[in-house]
Amino acid sequence: MSSSPVIACRNLHKTYAGLEVAVLNGIDLEIGAGEQVAIVGASGSGKSTLLHLLGGLDVPTQGNVSLLGHDLASLSENRRGELRNQSLGFIYQFHHLLPEFTALENVAMPLLIRRMPRNEAFGVAATILDKVGLGKRLQHMPGELSGGERQRAAVARALVTRPQCVMADEPTGNLDRHTAHSVFDLMLELNRGMNASLVVVTHDLELAGRMGRVLRLEDGRLLTA
Repeated sequence: MSSSPVIACRNLHKTYAGLEVAVLNGIDLEIGAGEQVAIVGASGSGKSTLLHLLGGLDVPTQGNVSLLGHDLASLSENRRGELRNQSLGFIYQFHHLLPEFTALENVAMPLLIRRMPRNEAFGVAATILDKVGLGKRLQHMPGELSGGERQRAAVARALVTRPQCVMADEPTGNLDRHTAHSVFDLMLELNRGMNASLVVVTHDLELAGRMGRVLRLEDGRLLTA
């Protein structure tokens, strides 16, 4: 593994108010450049919580998370948001595309947030949509796309900024088996082609087994699966 991980956490703990048992209990983890890591575990074990902490979307009760060498706790909320936009891509079980915008506009959104000129942002978005097989669906609204196409658009949106790491939370959980494999194949292909690290939370042990490293979250701790 690289001596300079893309993401690292040390002694990570998370307890929510009203819960007697910690959700996460002293987790240490490093994600190297271009690495593929699957995190599996029972429902409610804290997999999504861990992903949110690693992505700077939540703050730990104890311990620290660093992204590209930056301690997230030491950054302002605005700076954390900028770093996420610059360095991370997120994919969820439900595509979260904005229904009033076209596929092209949805995928261009992270670039527009960066204040990239509109024509340039649309050009980059069109290129990545073509890579995920949606080059002829640019002007379609999410409601006009199939479930698999919507998730492919979500993958494109996560990758449009060329992030150092893509974090996916049950990215195929809402898809039929055939479409799930197709989307997962696409994610692995783009992971290799763009050398972006890929961290996937999933219940699907078969898909997890195709990743470079598989970890199991159990009783608040990460174990090698």
